[in-house]
Amino acid sequence: MGLQLKALIADPSPTLPLLSALQDDPSEYVRRSVANHLNDIAKDHPAIVAQWLEEHLKHASDERRALLQHASRTLIKRGDRRVLSA
Repeated sequence: MGLQLKALIADPSPTLPLLSALQDDPSEYVRRSVANHLNDIAKDHPAIVAQWLEEHLKHASDERRALLQHASRTLIKRGDRRVLSA
């Protein structure tokens, strides 16, 4: 398990610009890391990730759609209607 940064768990907004910049990276490894980070955020801040998905799903490539699907695992398991309707 990696190091937990409590301040970023409480407020993940400083990480969002970096995730946005990396979500279409040519490396699947990097894209998967973005998805995992978003999924971690969803555990404590589901509304932030639901909003992210809504904004970034528009005009998404196949690679980005795969990233967003992987990022929404926790929300799907919880039955979050915002994600299920997307």
